[in-house]
Amino acid sequence: MENISFQSELPTAIRVDLGAIFVSLELSRSTWLITSLSPGGGEKMSRHVVSGGDVAELMNLFDHIRKKAHSRTGCSFPIVTIQEAGLDGFWIHRVLEANGIESHVVDAASIAASRRRRRAKTDRIDGEALVRALLAFKRGEPRVCAMVRAPSPEEEDRRRVCRERKVLIAERVEHVNRIKGLLFAQGVSGYVPLRKDRRKQLESLRTGDGRPLPKHISAQIERELDRLELLLEHIVAVEHARDAMIAVTKDVMTTASTPAARLCALKGIGAEFAAILWGEGLSRHFDNRRQVAAYAGLAPTPWQSGTVDREQGVSKAGNPRLRTTMIQLSWLWLRNQPMSALTGWFMERVQSNDGRMKKSAIVALARKLLIALWKYVTFGVVIEGAVMKTA
Repeated sequence: MENISFQSELPTAIRVDLGAIFVSLELSRSTWLITSLSPGGGEKMSRHVVSGGDVAELMNLFDHIRKKAHSRTGCSFPIVTIQEAGLDGFWIHRVLEANGIESHVVDAASIAASRRRRRAKTDRIDGEALVRALLAFKRGEPRVCAMVRAPSPEEEDRRRVCRERKVLIAERVEHVNRIKGLLFAQGVSGYVPLRKDRRKQLESLRTGDGRPLPKHISAQIERELDRLELLLEHIVAVEHARDAMIAVTKDVMTTASTPAARLCALKGIGAEFAAILWGEGLSRHFDNRRQVAAYAGLAPTPWQSGTVDREQGVSKAGNPRLRTTMIQLSWLWLRNQPMSALTGWFMERVQSNDGRMKKSAIVALARKLLIALWKYVTFGVVIEGAVMKTA
């Protein structure tokens, strides 16, 4: 009898003794697919469709799922939801938490998938996979998936400044190149659209064969200059907002100074780099240096199997803006901080390879420098040999 009792308590493929209702949200512009696994319903998952963006309809569906689970078991259960990080941002996550629902946002790339060359992929399959990942995560299984820490509305809004400036700079390059291309087709070179006397220059231009600029192409360039000047005004406004956000104080080590201001006080780090470093990465909470490197995508990715042991390079799975900025900053760090311990480590490593492998060494320096900046901003640990800007 004891053996029979033991066998009857063996777990099934999917646990049905759940203490909550587990729900996944597959989001799209037109519809939201809701997949749920409720207590008392066995191993079968339920699927419902909600109009995209209709929060009221979603909440009514959750109430219906709760009541259905209560009628089956006689108990009330909380709802735990999961959704993929994507274009919808974090507003749905905040709405769910405001309504007392436990919500999780997962990095979709961290969920294991079939490695077959051709594998089935539908919203229904993805919804069920999200529910299974949520179940494993709540059971405490390690490394089953990577949950995203949702930033606060203030943190999310602060990143807009540097990201908008990057977009505006790219648009400025497009307009400048378009103007130069139009003039080059007429045999004109050497025109600089970013100079203040750009319109006066345009009036005196002559084509390669000595003619004045044709009427229509001249009008097109004038309109391009109008858009370019508007972009330049927007760039100045964004840079003023960035400088106000940094708010550099006289004493950068006081508690009144912002962390971005302390970064900006280091020689070789300007206002733009300081704002990106703080807004994109260092404003977040990290438990250790490995998390810092992994968030920037600068963590190593070893490949070990039997006798095979090789390094594939950095993962590139983190924040691409932070990773790009750190690599650019590393080159500037070598020039502006030649006496620092990090620069000495880089030079010693490159010299040991007869001057080769500088690119791989600069990525390693970027990882070390990011960790050093994190310690400097978070704990006040001064970077060894680093020089501060003079007043």
